[in-house]
Amino acid sequence: MSATTDQILEQLKSLSLLEASELVKQIEEAFGVSAAASAGVVMAAPAAGGAAEAAEEKTEFDVMLDSFDAAAKIKVLKAVREATGLGLGEAKALVEGAPCAIKEGVSKADAETLKKAVEEAGGKVTIK
Repeated sequence: MSATTDQILEQLKSLSLLEASELVKQIEEAFGVSAAASAGVVMAAPAAGGAAEAAEEKTEFDVMLDSFDAAAKIKVLKAVREATGLGLGEAKALVEGAPCAIKEGVSKADAETLKKAVEEAGGKVTIK
């Protein structure tokens, strides 16, 4: 390896888990690539002190509809339809089947946005 790559490697080893995650996102945005296959390699790099943290770091979240105010059922149904793209019948069955998952495997930002929309409509939502 060259001196430059050796220096970069040493700097990567000193990154915290959060810093490494941010670096991956920046590289993905800058070069238009996805590090999904190599994310495990990046997460494993700080094994000296962050192995337990890497195992607990969640990147995908499930948005669960726990319940809803009966008077706001239509509003909640509309919010769920808008978020999921489901038809009226499927969205109605999903809402009436609460507690249930509205969306699974979404990013934290998307989960928070969905939670806010459904709660504003009258639903009670948790993110797992």
